[in-house]
Amino acid sequence: MVLNSQQSLLWGMNFRVCYLLLALLLGACSSSPSQQSNTQQPIVNQADDAITEARYSQNLSTLLNQVSQTQEIPLQTLENGFLDAKTIPSIRKLVLPPSGTFKKNWLAYRKRFIEPVRLKAGKAFWDENRAFLSQVEQDSGVPAEMIVAIIGIETIYGRQTGNFRVKDVLSTLAFSYPDTPNKPAREQLFKDQLQELILLCWTEAGGKLPAKNSIRGVNVTRFNTCLNQNSSYAGAIGLPQFMPSSIRSFAVDGDGDGRIDLKQSPKDAIASVANFMKQHGWQAGMPISFPVQENAIPVAKQWADGEPQLKYTVAELIEQGILLPQQGDLQSGGVEPQSKALIVDLPYPDKDGLDQAQYFVGLNNFLTIVQYNRSYFYAQSVAEFAEALGYKNQSVVPATLSNEALAKAADQKSFADKSKVKSSKKSNAKKKTNPN
Repeated sequence: MVLNSQQSLLWGMNFRVCYLLLALLLGACSSSPSQQSNTQQPIVNQADDAITEARYSQNLSTLLNQVSQTQEIPLQTLENGFLDAKTIPSIRKLVLPPSGTFKKNWLAYRKRFIEPVRLKAGKAFWDENRAFLSQVEQDSGVPAEMIVAIIGIETIYGRQTGNFRVKDVLSTLAFSYPDTPNKPAREQLFKDQLQELILLCWTEAGGKLPAKNSIRGVNVTRFNTCLNQNSSYAGAIGLPQFMPSSIRSFAVDGDGDGRIDLKQSPKDAIASVANFMKQHGWQAGMPISFPVQENAIPVAKQWADGEPQLKYTVAELIEQGILLPQQGDLQSGGVEPQSKALIVDLPYPDKDGLDQAQYFVGLNNFLTIVQYNRSYFYAQSVAEFAEALGYKNQSVVPATLSNEALAKAADQKSFADKSKVKSSKKSNAKKKTNPN
């Protein structure tokens, strides 16, 4: 009997399930009580694994069918690309939330990322790409220090990009996410990312969307290579650790070679980070965050609700003593008084294990960094990494014009006024000689 690829996949899956169940029955018939007690736990785990694998295979098959139908990609090609897909048990452990006794530690987090090795690597990366970084900064308004900081914190400039196969990661988290309160939402997120990966790889291989059930022009080897590329344990790819949806939406060809390669091309990574930040609302020439004034920490503590929303005006924060008046003044390196901000709390345990926190006022650019990685710890680390590289956390509006510039402006105004007077005299003279 000739089976199509989907039938073969399901038949093989059912065979594995039946085989494992048969093993269970044979194990249960053992005549030795001591052997039964010794092997009981592993056998139960095998059965659980078999059920999980069966569910995984069925759900993956359903998703491939959906992508095939909506994008008109030949199902055979998709199934061939996922024939060797597998769940990765260690991934399920890595995404588990911390235990109830775990305490967030901002100081330990900061120390992990803002440290000599990364900073030294950051300066070297900047030197190697200085001209291009300057060009991108000029075009996008995103400071070079900010771009270098993000790539440094994400992967130490490509040293730590992950060693899991991306299709295995995303399919594991889409169809075998651990039992947590947010499991349905997380599974849906990774299902969406798995679909985005398929479409990303299809277009990278030369395919069009919709494909109209044709593989004409598609390099199948390149399609499969894309599906099998390495990623982090969450499915993030390359130097800047973009998820597949972000690659499709925000990655750009920085080096001009006609393709986007976030793994090997620093220019593609630099341009893509800048584009992401710009598209998510980065305000050129504006600061990122300000520390809360010491005497206003009790008020800041009450206003810190953990919601990543700009809800307070800088004027209100100045009124409460949380910010200094000059921080609401563009001429002093601050921002406009009506700019919106949020209170950021960064908790840590002190040496006695008591809960403490550092407080900051996060401005628009702080929230833009949060869009890159939804963590206050991450955003403030990026800001401080950039400052360590030389970023000035203040507005770039000049405080005062130079004397020379003021004199030049006065001369131009005087010249304009004299021109208006002369023009007015000529007009009046014409009116007197020509009464009509």
